[in-house]
Amino acid sequence: MNAPTHPIRVLLVEDDEDVRLGAAQALDLAGFEVQAFGAVEPARAAITEGVPAVVVCDVQLPGQSGLGWQAELRRADPQLPVILVTGHGDIAMAVQAMRDGAYDFIEKPYASDRLVAVVRRAAEQRRLALEVESLRRELDDWSGIKATLIGRSAAMERVRQAVRTLAATPADVVIYGETGTGKDLVARCLHERSSRRGGHFVPVNCGGLPENLVDSELFGHEAGAFTGAVKRRIGKFEHAHGGTLFLDEIESMPMAVQVKLLRALQERTIERVGSNQQVSVDCRVIAASKVDLREASEQGRFRADLYYRLGVAFIELPPLRERREDIPLLFEHFTLQAAKRYCQPAPVPDTQALSALLGHAWPGNVRELRNVADRYVLGLLGDSFSDALGGGQRGVSLPEHMEQIERTLLIEALRRLHGDVPQAAKELGIAKATLYDKLKRLGIDAAGYRREE
Repeated sequence: MNAPTHPIRVLLVEDDEDVRLGAAQALDLAGFEVQAFGAVEPARAAITEGVPAVVVCDVQLPGQSGLGWQAELRRADPQLPVILVTGHGDIAMAVQAMRDGAYDFIEKPYASDRLVAVVRRAAEQRRLALEVESLRRELDDWSGIKATLIGRSAAMERVRQAVRTLAATPADVVIYGETGTGKDLVARCLHERSSRRGGHFVPVNCGGLPENLVDSELFGHEAGAFTGAVKRRIGKFEHAHGGTLFLDEIESMPMAVQVKLLRALQERTIERVGSNQQVSVDCRVIAASKVDLREASEQGRFRADLYYRLGVAFIELPPLRERREDIPLLFEHFTLQAAKRYCQPAPVPDTQALSALLGHAWPGNVRELRNVADRYVLGLLGDSFSDALGGGQRGVSLPEHMEQIERTLLIEALRRLHGDVPQAAKELGIAKATLYDKLKRLGIDAAGYRREE
């Protein structure tokens, strides 16, 4: 993986104007970007979490002392290098500050090359620390969201970015997508990457609940509330306290229950069936739907007030037919999973099989693709992928179909060969110039598939 290079700037805090100007000039000549301040208070605004900077601060300052600010910075960001500038009588104090986490100290008066040398070492340490943190976040991303929401298409990257953005917020979310596109996976990613990941993730299939038991399932009931209610039952809403409630197929929820859901969302309280007591509930609600809830509300099939209460943030999952370049990667992933699950070798699809996969309409989306991978590993597809999948793609012209296949085969070759265009051209049996022309025509950037180190 290629970690970004962080340009490190210097935040210089010195109340003596002549010393400040001289130090800033020396650092500027050494190639550093310098922000100079006469006191701690105006310098605070330049400090943010993970700031690519080194702090050079005089100990004796008007207002808050450099020593006090160093302790404050240490608590906020232990890896931020703070270099203290001391007078002769402050050396013992500076040594103690280093024991408390300061990077180094420089005694006045100091030579410019001494200042530059210390700052250069501190800047290198800060750069490495930031790159390590960046790599750690990227690895976490790969082991988390990218390993769950698989795909290299622009559409899937937009979905992942939406998950990254929304996971850290308390906003309720509506996920749109056809059956089998992975709405439940997106909901789980939002939960696992949120501050509520320590709480329960409670999925509810609204379309599978018996209408006469919906109230009890969602809000719970007291003993004796109805025939058969022999003891108190905690509902899904209450069980999700501190976590996430996932309402799948919310468009199928009965109107009468939608009223109670709206009240629960507005007041964050529920009332068990058979009880008059209000129970406070703190949970995030994620809803999923196969249909446009706004359109359904306009047609009277879904409450408009509930739509507007839920409709804070939206994530739309593309059907598999609209991101065909992801099919080889997904199929490889599902094949490896199935091979491990069934203790079978993982077969590799040939060009004919890959073409059949790319040409299929995939009405069942990713769920259907996973089932096909299972059958492939178990040897149940026979000799012809096309026959096993029920023929080719419907509703797409032959030129469009051929372009989709060409695009996907090129992307798959670049992915496998880590963006090596000459090697990809050789493997595909075409001239290098021809491949470059095809990549330009199809808008494919080979650099995006280069090996990450």
